[in-house]
Amino acid sequence: MKLSKFIFITLVLLSSFGCKKKEVPKSEFEKEVLNSVFVEIVDSIYMDRRMMLGPPPPLFNSKTNKIDTTGHAAELKKYWRYTDSIKNDKKRILLGVYDRVGKISSFETEMISKEVNLSNFTYDTLKEDEEFKFDLKPFKNNKKFRFENTSKYLHEKEWNLNDKSNSLIPVGTIFISRIQFDKTKKTGILSAGASCGGGNCGRGFLVLIENKAGKWKVNKIIQTWVS
Repeated sequence: MKLSKFIFITLVLLSSFGCKKKEVPKSEFEKEVLNSVFVEIVDSIYMDRRMMLGPPPPLFNSKTNKIDTTGHAAELKKYWRYTDSIKNDKKRILLGVYDRVGKISSFETEMISKEVNLSNFTYDTLKEDEEFKFDLKPFKNNKKFRFENTSKYLHEKEWNLNDKSNSLIPVGTIFISRIQFDKTKKTGILSAGASCGGGNCGRGFLVLIENKAGKWKVNKIIQTWVS
C-alpha cells in the first residue's frame, strides 16, 4: 500500500515538472510567433529597387507639342525582357533586415488606431528591454530570400542604386515591430515597413495575424504610409 502511494506521488511530481518544462517564456513566445509569419510578411511587402521605375514612357517632342512614339515599342520590349530576367532569376533575393525589434511607434499607432481598436491588444513584458534583436539564423536556408542584417552595409541612403546586381548591396530593406497580442493570444498586430534603398522610396504597413488551427498566419495587411 505504501509502495503504491509512493509511486502515485512520484508520477504526479514528474507530470507537474514536465508541464513546467513545456511552458514558453513570454518573450520567447513572441519571437516564435514573429518567426512563423516573418517570411509571409516579407513576401507580401518587399520592394525590389531593380523593378521600381516601371516601363519607360514615350518621349514628348517639345517642338511639335506631341508625344513621339518612335522607337517606344522597342524600348518597352527591352524593359519587359529586363523585368522577366529578374523574375526568372534563380538567385535568392538579397534583402537587408533591421534587426532591432521595438514597439510600434506613436506615429504608426495613431494611424493604426484609425483601422483597429488597440484597446484589447497589449505587449508582453520583457525582462530586459522593450526591444529585442531579431535573429535571422532560422531563415538562412530560405529558398527565395537571402536575409542579411543592414548593419553589414553602408546606410541605405548611401547605396549606389545604379548597381543593378543582386550581390553587392540588398535590393531593399525590411523592418518589423514587436507584436501586440489580444488577451486570448489568438490574434496579434504589428507594423512592418519596406524600402528600395537610397532614401527614395518606402512603405509602411499594419499587419494583422491570427492563430488558425495552431498555426500563425497573416490575416490582413493594410498600407499605412508611403514615401
